[in-house]
Amino acid sequence: MQVRLNKYIAQSGICSRRKADELIKEGIVKVNGEIIKDLGAKINPEKDVVEVEGNIIKPVEKKIYIKIYKPVGYLSAVGKDKFGRKTLTDLLKELNIKENLFPVGRLDYNSEGLLILTNDGEFANKIAHPRHEIRKIYHVEVVPKVNEERLNQMKKGAILEDGFFKPDKVEILKHTKDSTWLLFEIHSGKKRILRRYVSKFNHKVRRLVRVKIDSISIENLKPHQFKHLTDKEVKSIYERDSVK
Repeated sequence: MQVRLNKYIAQSGICSRRKADELIKEGIVKVNGEIIKDLGAKINPEKDVVEVEGNIIKPVEKKIYIKIYKPVGYLSAVGKDKFGRKTLTDLLKELNIKENLFPVGRLDYNSEGLLILTNDGEFANKIAHPRHEIRKIYHVEVVPKVNEERLNQMKKGAILEDGFFKPDKVEILKHTKDSTWLLFEIHSGKKRILRRYVSKFNHKVRRLVRVKIDSISIENLKPHQFKHLTDKEVKSIYERDSVK
């Protein structure tokens, strides 16, 4: 039985299927000693030997899914940062999590909140692939205060440097002495999209917290805390249509 090479890589627990495509295009994937750059390539899992960056990979036996409250000051990446900033590798060590996990999507260095980590590439693909338009909810503190007129403008969308963007939902949560907490619901995965969007209206993000990804909530987790996903949470993601 043959399977797509990117799917096999995702099943090995090192990345999602979309990231596997990137690895293939970069020319760091070998099958039986030969570099493969064809994104549609298929392999025989029982006979073929697959290497990524010189390491032989095989499907993981135990799949792990956790949700973590990423604090500010950590990159949403594994490994070492060339500038010496802390990464998820450091955070996992601090939490005594020894399994090799990778993040599903990203959360900016200066942002905090819900981040899902797993070794299940297919699960990650269900969340990360644009086709599924996974909804994410953020609580964002902005300065100066947002009045009703500005809120109505934000609801209509705006043209950014990479195209038009409109949040699926935006509403005021509360006002503080000099700021406003907004709830944003979006399905875009573009880099720093909310910070750039708020800036378009002459406001600045003071704090940005992701609280929900699809049906998976941050619940009562605090920074540096984590929980394993429930079977119900995992199932809710897997019930989405498969990406062929």
